[in-house]
Amino acid sequence: MGTENGDKWSKTAVVVIDMQKDFILPGAPMLVRDGEAIVPNVIKTVEVARNRGIPIIWVVREHDPLGRDVELFRRHLYGDGKPKPTSKGCVGAELVDGLLIQEGDYKLVKTRFSAFFNTNLHSYLQGIGVTNLVVIGVQTPNCIRQTVFDAVALDYQRVTVIIDATAAATPDIHIANIFDMKNVGVATPTLEEWCQS
Repeated sequence: MGTENGDKWSKTAVVVIDMQKDFILPGAPMLVRDGEAIVPNVIKTVEVARNRGIPIIWVVREHDPLGRDVELFRRHLYGDGKPKPTSKGCVGAELVDGLLIQEGDYKLVKTRFSAFFNTNLHSYLQGIGVTNLVVIGVQTPNCIRQTVFDAVALDYQRVTVIIDATAAATPDIHIANIFDMKNVGVATPTLEEWCQS
């Protein structure tokens, strides 16, 4: 990372949130309706980040199959005969096709909306010298927003949400949440704008 380009991105990490089959694929139990449409842009963001030498952090939900670590409002999904979304070891917890964790990437498991809540994400990022975050994935009002607001509260110098590599159930929900994040100082480029930066 001794190049000028590498130096520019040396304090940045890309955080990919919940790009798992149970959130993205048609008919999935936790489907984010516009999630499938952003898969190509998430793939491209990861590719560009790798070329820039930016670390990739894959944030995923992996729940106990009995639902003992799930939010109270979702526990009804883990009873007998229920879908048990993103249970550890199930197909629905896997990343969607086209996204692969590679050697040198970091996988972080969370059980709540924010990637910072009850995880070691902040200490990990401090340990590798990251002060700037680029956040992509699903879904905008929940895990994206909560992670971003926590990053702002933790004083990350630059927090970026790539607006066409994130998604929500509807475009209106997505736009409203992007607006709120922008109002707290978050950068909101398109993928094309970010690639040209």
